Amino acid sequence: MKKFNTAGLCVPNKHYMVDTSKKLDEIIRLIENEEYFTINRSRQYGKTTTIYMLKNRLSKHHEVITISFEGVGEAPFSSNSSFVNMFIHLVARAMKFTKISEENIALWRAEEQFREEDAILELSDRITNLCEKYSVILMVDEMDKCSDNQVFLNFLGMLRNKYLARNTGEDFTFKSVILAGVYDVKNLKLKLRPDEERKYNSPWNIAVDFNVDMSFNPKEIATMLVDYENDFHTGMDIEKISNQIYHYTSGYPYLVSWICKWINERGNNNWTSDSIKKAQKAFLMLRTPLMDDLVKNIEQYEGLKNLIVQILFTDNNVLFNILNPDISLGNVFGILREKNGKVSISNIIFEIALYDYFSSIRVQNGWRNKSEKSQFIKEDGHLDMVRVLNRFQALMKSEYRKENEQFIEGQGRLLFLCFLKPIINGTGFYYVEPETRTSNRMDIVVTYLEEEFIIELKIWHGKQYRKEGIKQLNGYLDSREQKRGYLVSFSFLKNKEYTAGYLSDVTNEDVDGIEDKEIYEVIV
Repeated sequence: MKKFNTAGLCVPNKHYMVDTSKKLDEIIRLIENEEYFTINRSRQYGKTTTIYMLKNRLSKHHEVITISFEGVGEAPFSSNSSFVNMFIHLVARAMKFTKISEENIALWRAEEQFREEDAILELSDRITNLCEKYSVILMVDEMDKCSDNQVFLNFLGMLRNKYLARNTGEDFTFKSVILAGVYDVKNLKLKLRPDEERKYNSPWNIAVDFNVDMSFNPKEIATMLVDYENDFHTGMDIEKISNQIYHYTSGYPYLVSWICKWINERGNNNWTSDSIKKAQKAFLMLRTPLMDDLVKNIEQYEGLKNLIVQILFTDNNVLFNILNPDISLGNVFGILREKNGKVSISNIIFEIALYDYFSSIRVQNGWRNKSEKSQFIKEDGHLDMVRVLNRFQALMKSEYRKENEQFIEGQGRLLFLCFLKPIINGTGFYYVEPETRTSNRMDIVVTYLEEEFIIELKIWHGKQYRKEGIKQLNGYLDSREQKRGYLVSFSFLKNKEYTAGYLSDVTNEDVDGIEDKEIYEVIV
């Protein structure tokens, strides 16, 4: 019986998998055109599985050699000769699973002592002799384990020279070379430390751009669920579930599989919207290598960290420019993406994780909600959102009344999440709607015991801004088919009043379409 897999390579006869045949077709067109390229995507994005699937498709007409630099250590990259010995050994082992004859394998791996100055040239000659007899495709996985090493760059330089000579009919070499890793070798400078800039010589400038979308769209996710449904007959609404999984993951392969695996194994095969929410909540409570990488990368690069804080809490109108090193790094790590010309967090699950992370740091640095959770829970166990907002208003009034405008504009939203998180923790969860987050507003969707609360946080400088906030919240409530909403306005007026109440009690605003809504507003 097949299962959902989140650990390493996915195999069609063992695992439920998305139908990626169209993506493979795109990649194979590059290979058949004898192109060299890099499949550079973030961690756990399906690169190894893609290589495996490509090998299965291509092995009918070519000799496909797949090797990985995972676990080879640093010693083989200490000199040209040690690298050549390692490479020859890895390729010879992979040749056993091809149609290359034993005689040619023996010629390839003939042992000899390479002189340091001749090692790369000797390897070049062996590639020539092999590729004169066979159509060979080379795939190297985990290549960026060593991609900032000068010896590896020497190897790429040799491949480049052979590629150019092949095109003029003066050499034989690999039909196609595919390097898989997080970094694009053409953008190797991103990974080099300042004192290693001298190593950067763009030896991979022969490679074509790899523009295949490796994420899963809703229709592709549905192909995996159809396969599963044929086995289990759960009665799920495949189109609806596929779209909702995509909503939280933006098609990040590992996250898609993780949610499906959780519902199958721990969610009682209950394929509903609520189960998807519970699955993503369960994921965020675990410490996984993917989340460890997320935090490690933002803490390692201060500029990237500051950019993410800006996007999350103050201004989501940063124009996407891949030449910006912070944006480029965030894109390489799978944290940031381009959306409508702006920089966006790549998916809702990452976004919640980042909100939680920065909130925990803020709490650690001396700010926390000291109120007992029980005071916000009604007798029937449901959340009293009005009481939550009133208490937040009182806290802001007592603790931050004298803070300046710049502080509140930069920290107000973060403080609200710090206040909210311990109240809903364990039972509910939240996410920020990326479609509505701007420098002036952001909508938070809170789910608690299957009840949904829509809260708009609004930076407000006067009545007109307030009126616009009410219109925007009203429109968002309509889009989610909700009749009740909440508005938190951060006001910077010197003589502001800390008012709270339902909209009809506070003002007679002339806003169309709110007659059937209940909107509770607090000004802080």
